[in-house]
Amino acid sequence: MLTLEGVRIAMEGGALAADFSLSPGRRVAVLGASGAGKSTLLDAVAGFRALEAGRIRWDGQDLTGLPPDRRPVSILFQDGNLFPHLDLARNLGLALRPDGRRPDRAQAERIEGALARVGLQGLGARKPGTLSGGQQGRAALARVLLQARPILALDEPFAALGPALKAEMLELVREVAEGLGALVLMVTHDPGDAGLFADDIVLVADGAAHAPVPTGAFLADPPAAFRSYVGSPAPERG
Repeated sequence: MLTLEGVRIAMEGGALAADFSLSPGRRVAVLGASGAGKSTLLDAVAGFRALEAGRIRWDGQDLTGLPPDRRPVSILFQDGNLFPHLDLARNLGLALRPDGRRPDRAQAERIEGALARVGLQGLGARKPGTLSGGQQGRAALARVLLQARPILALDEPFAALGPALKAEMLELVREVAEGLGALVLMVTHDPGDAGLFADDIVLVADGAAHAPVPTGAFLADPPAAFRSYVGSPAPERG
């Protein structure tokens, strides 16, 4: 269980409050207007932003003072966070060898297996710049597989992809998360993505990350802050 207890996070123009829990294995969409604090929330969970107040716990362990590398969180950013000067195998190897040393034979086999799992078998020698956006997203997911952490945070990593490819990547995220039994927190501006992917929705609005609501119930009767944000009735869940 991921628990945010009386959390307050400083952000430009004010602060973001959060006080709720999320269960392992759930897929949670984090929705809200630009600048509302969606990425701020993910940064705090991942350890990239300190709290002004409150605690963050995972299965009873206090994460509040831990640096990002000691937290049970993998995070995917919009750019995939791949090093352009390293080939895919070396990029993924950092998940197993953060010191930058070359993986041993057993680790190399794990890397190749992760690449195969996301449809990139045989591409370990390719550099990120030679890949399509979808392939780079798949490589980032392969790294998540190797990290095998129980919380997966996605900060709009597929926002630049077209609708069909984005839907394909969201399905792959679903498969990866189910294989790991991971809790997924996905920041998105698109209610349609939430309807297709998420079990629950956390709305970030008016200085607060509100407690999760089941996706079907949320989209069937969206709160006023959400209706104001989208400017039209929310889509039905797909």
